[in-house]
Amino acid sequence: MNVLEELKKFREMDIPYSRVLSSMCTVSHEIAIKAHQLFINTNLGDPGIFPGTVELEKRLIEMIGELLHCKTPFGYICSGGTEANIQGIRSARNIKTKNKPNIVIPKTAHFSFEKICDILRIEVRRADVDESYKVEVGEVESLIDENTVAIVGIAGTTELGQIDPIVELSKLAEEKDIPLHIDAAFGGLVIPFMDKPYPFDFINKGVTSITIDPHKMGMATIPAGGIVFRDEKFLKSLEVETPYLTSRMQFTLTGTRPGTGVASAYAVLRALGFSGMREIVKQCLKNTKILVEEMSQLGFEPVIKPVMNVVAFRSENAEDLKSELYRRRWVISTIRNPKAMRFVIMPHVTEEVIKYFISELKEVMK
Repeated sequence: MNVLEELKKFREMDIPYSRVLSSMCTVSHEIAIKAHQLFINTNLGDPGIFPGTVELEKRLIEMIGELLHCKTPFGYICSGGTEANIQGIRSARNIKTKNKPNIVIPKTAHFSFEKICDILRIEVRRADVDESYKVEVGEVESLIDENTVAIVGIAGTTELGQIDPIVELSKLAEEKDIPLHIDAAFGGLVIPFMDKPYPFDFINKGVTSITIDPHKMGMATIPAGGIVFRDEKFLKSLEVETPYLTSRMQFTLTGTRPGTGVASAYAVLRALGFSGMREIVKQCLKNTKILVEEMSQLGFEPVIKPVMNVVAFRSENAEDLKSELYRRRWVISTIRNPKAMRFVIMPHVTEEVIKYFISELKEVMK
């Protein structure tokens, strides 16, 4: 057996995306794959060697900035939402310089904030959410004190796809003079393309940084996360000296940084344009509606009416159903509060896939 045949056998053990209804990643767009291959040997960690890739990243950040209502965006493409959230909070901590820093986040925030607490040695205070699973702004305000260095709002929660009241959080952040970081890792490339987009981004003056991941709904190759700042001072606050490289300073978290994420994300946005992205989102929302209709016929009720292409259905035996479906090589996820089955309707989750899944679910339920 040669090496490639060996590798293929391992790859065949993986579950194909066509049977995955729980992931916020998807099959990379065809042009993203071609762009990835073209830039496969690039390293943005040593920018003097790859000036073309550096320029491409600058243009991509400008495109993302346009989408997020920021004329002069500062940021970079990183490994994913976790790194972006770390950098967003790290910059706020460095700017505010408190002896015992804390941040206030919704209880629905992503688990990356657990890592932030550990890595940055920052106290994380969790605010309650209301009956629709949006953070309570009054609760956020009650948790703020003189050591609070950042407030966090979520634009597309991981479990339910809900959007926090960011307009109100922004006003609070302005009033308290505290940076507001928005985790839009998923929603950042969904909400702007919806018929009635919620104003989650830099259109709100209190928003200082946004996490947005092109390798999710942007269909870029993995890894391609993103962090964008309104003001250059936040990026500057992250800098360290890099004396033996072709740049004097580096503001990224990782040293070696592939240009493939930049190239693939740029290629998709340039090829499809905002109008093409709108069509992709429209189709995903249409398929989400189809899933809700099919699941409702089986007696499953959504936890909340889907805000975007993420939906969870109440089920006391969600874990058992998940296990049996996985045994059949179907992947869904579950949430604990309330007990529910969770689905993410990505571009690879077509109407045909949904119908096939429902037929399998009916068999499992027997």
